[in-house]
Amino acid sequence: MYRRASRIFRRGPRPQVRPHPVDLVESLEHAEGLDGAIRKLSAAVQKALHPGPVKDALHGVPAGHPAHPPLTDVPMGCWMSVAVLDLLPGTRKASQALVAAGLAGAVPTALTGIADWSALHREQQRVGLVHALGTATASALYAGSFVARARGRDGAGRALGYAGLTVLLAGGYLGGHLAFRQAAGASHADQVAHLVPLGWHDLCSASELPDGWPVQRRLGYISLFVLRDGEDIHVLTDRCSHLAGPLHQGRIITDEDSDPCVVCPWHGSTFRVSDGSVVHGPATGRQPSFETRVLEDGTVQVRPRT
Repeated sequence: MYRRASRIFRRGPRPQVRPHPVDLVESLEHAEGLDGAIRKLSAAVQKALHPGPVKDALHGVPAGHPAHPPLTDVPMGCWMSVAVLDLLPGTRKASQALVAAGLAGAVPTALTGIADWSALHREQQRVGLVHALGTATASALYAGSFVARARGRDGAGRALGYAGLTVLLAGGYLGGHLAFRQAAGASHADQVAHLVPLGWHDLCSASELPDGWPVQRRLGYISLFVLRDGEDIHVLTDRCSHLAGPLHQGRIITDEDSDPCVVCPWHGSTFRVSDGSVVHGPATGRQPSFETRVLEDGTVQVRPRT
């Protein structure tokens, strides 16, 4: 009999893999333990912010872009400049002035951020809540730095400032994750210019469209919102530019000029159906719209509006 020789392979210790910062942040997206606080805070914000010009201004509707991201440049720019000036002699007054300017700029930054946060998906809100806690902590540290500097305790003021900057950069990293990985604030509407060729395209028969009731139709790769209003037919892309809500499931209302509008069923963004312009936020980007015409045989044709 032959015995088969066996070899014992000894494996060395498995290398330790350090978690990447993105892995840690992605774990926040699934942190269900934050949901209780999120529900209470979201309800409070939504109760305080009624639809209207103030809420629209906080979202950035008048500017056509979210208001929060550019406002973050003010406190971050001021406080990062303080970190440099604190390394130089004779910059005490300039540093203190920049700390104060950053604190003043943090107020509208926080208000616009809270407004946007209240109209996000739950996974985004989890990351956003920790982001807000980080930036609030940084603001508190810089407030302490300002008080210490005003009392002549420059060493403590500088130490608090550098601590605040460390927390601020960590909070900024979470803000970047929200913007670039979770696409909070980006337009979620279909990019018509890339998906729809130029020219007219057959869509459906006009007889299929109920009067005054929105329906969904497809044109190639994209889904369309279609509303027949008497003799007029209005067509928008169906995915809401805010967070891709299905507009064909939304309510039809009229604005102050009696023009028909659609209200997104997810977060209440309101668009004028004639051209896709934003009437109320949280959406800030125009909804892509289409020109329409009806042929003699009743076929509805559409082409992207330029």
